[in-house]
Amino acid sequence: MGQKLTNRQQQLLDFLHQSHRETGVMPSTREIQAHFGFASQTAAMSHLRALERKGVIKRLAGKARAVVFPEELEREEIMDIPLYGNIAAGMAQDVQPEKDGCVSIDVASVGLKASTRVFALRVRGDSMIDAHICDGDTVVLEMREPRNGDVVAALIDGETTLKRYILERGAPYLQAENEMFPDLIPLRELVVQGVMVALLRKAA
Repeated sequence: MGQKLTNRQQQLLDFLHQSHRETGVMPSTREIQAHFGFASQTAAMSHLRALERKGVIKRLAGKARAVVFPEELEREEIMDIPLYGNIAAGMAQDVQPEKDGCVSIDVASVGLKASTRVFALRVRGDSMIDAHICDGDTVVLEMREPRNGDVVAALIDGETTLKRYILERGAPYLQAENEMFPDLIPLRELVVQGVMVALLRKAA
């Protein structure tokens, strides 16, 4: 960030943040003028220009209320992904279907488009440990058709699990990435719910 702000500039920046938080939009120059008792909208504009010169706001050409914070521009490609409970990376078990909040990821860093249909699940168990997917990790899954070798969340005979999708002679089955766990061969059905596209791990 550039030079230090004056007291009045800091007050204006605080007002911008507060208004944006409370209303979801930036105040107009007229509202800034009224709030601070400036003699004219021109005075409000000159204060905004000073904040822009110091790098704490950015003004977008040709738009009303066109003030954004630089950190908001950086967040443009951040996607909030719904998190749906736990999934077993062990023996197959029912997944908890309730939504458990969101995880936020930078879509560019994992090679996704913002329009991609994705969801996230927390991993329980260690059947995928040789693929570096550990208990407590969060996996981000895209809703699409799997390819041979993809790690998938799949419904196998009514239970959900996280495994590697293997297609052999046209017949799919699920393979663990831990020699202590058997392959899962569907008796009736195998429905892939999502293909893993990213792995999130909490810092230790």
